[in-house]
Amino acid sequence: MSRRPLLLLTLGLLAPALAACGADDDTATVASSTPTSAMQDAAPAATTGSGAAAAQATGVQLRRVGSFTQPLYVTGAPGDRRRLFVVEQGGRIMVVRGGRKLAAPFLDIRSLVTAGGEQGLLSVAFPPDYARTGRFYVYYTDKAAKQRVVEYRRATADRADRSSARLVLRMDDPESNHNGGLTKFGPDGLLYIATGDGGGAGDEHGSRGNAQDLGSLLGKLLRIDPRRTGSRAYRVPSSNPFVGRSGARREIFSYGLRNPWRFSFDRSTGDLVIGDVGQGEIEEVDFVQRRDGRAAGAGANFGWRPFEGSRVFRQGESAPGHVKPVIEHSHDDGWCSITGGYVVRDPALTALRGRYVYSDFCKGEIYAGELKASGSTSRRVAGLPKVEGLASFGEDTAGRVYVVSLNGTVSRLAAK
Repeated sequence: MSRRPLLLLTLGLLAPALAACGADDDTATVASSTPTSAMQDAAPAATTGSGAAAAQATGVQLRRVGSFTQPLYVTGAPGDRRRLFVVEQGGRIMVVRGGRKLAAPFLDIRSLVTAGGEQGLLSVAFPPDYARTGRFYVYYTDKAAKQRVVEYRRATADRADRSSARLVLRMDDPESNHNGGLTKFGPDGLLYIATGDGGGAGDEHGSRGNAQDLGSLLGKLLRIDPRRTGSRAYRVPSSNPFVGRSGARREIFSYGLRNPWRFSFDRSTGDLVIGDVGQGEIEEVDFVQRRDGRAAGAGANFGWRPFEGSRVFRQGESAPGHVKPVIEHSHDDGWCSITGGYVVRDPALTALRGRYVYSDFCKGEIYAGELKASGSTSRRVAGLPKVEGLASFGEDTAGRVYVVSLNGTVSRLAAK
């Protein structure tokens, strides 16, 4: 498979940006722009990484975990330190138990999944009470090309009960790209669901696009309690920021996102970090700190489509309260489709501890950033090899961070 189809397979690049790949600079290039009136209350523009201490992680290596078929995501399950779960785009979840890949899948729903392009089985999430209840949730594109969040239950520690499927949420999706796709339980025990803006270019669906439309679930970070409540398939927390607002979907937690392919919570602080894939110029990292015990990012507007990064994308449109990115990378420097990662809390990785690791599908180099709301910096991690087709990062229950290549390999960031 050529490199261009690999890119289109996963991350929603709409313009031929591959020609810009190949920058060898050790320092992350961070774009900036002059704030407009809609951004006066937002964080200051990010600065370049040239003045920051380099992430010289000479004591870090990539240790191979195994090979899979188009893997897109990896995670652990609460209460289970022996198993790692690897999501394959075609519709399987594989198990690595005690360091060995099992032959039989944990879950196989290939017959239910539309896979190809940016569609497929995109993630799995295990709730805090998984050890007791056996419940877990998957996000996939169904045969009608709609996005589904479905609950399953395990049959044994190594196999799920396919017949236990219960539909939680189904979303219409006008295009095949920009599907978001990550589901993750936050520090509050609620399920967060990242959705793309509906696809196409420029967020053209609706009168002003989906991302700024609070009546649409697309281009958002949603937050729900996915357990059945009476006749309802899920419950919306009363603390969600748009509960009670006329015309707004109660499930919305944050909005103004283009294609938040991967997001994460800092396991130590609860801070929210989102890698939002750009249109044709800018890739961005959004960062919101948790304050006063409130969930990070409640009600945040991340600016798309009026803004791509901190640059004006659509003249004459505003994004109320726009939260500017803390890190931006230009397509002119070889970036094309950002792969959001994790703040490293693995105690074995002293060189990277407390830093946010992330990458880009075209560049394949791993970067580490010191996140600050006032403007963050990042640099390429010295000593780590380039990973072709780097599609995702993952984190297990012990806080160890993994690197996923769509080409087939899953590796762990490990101490030498």
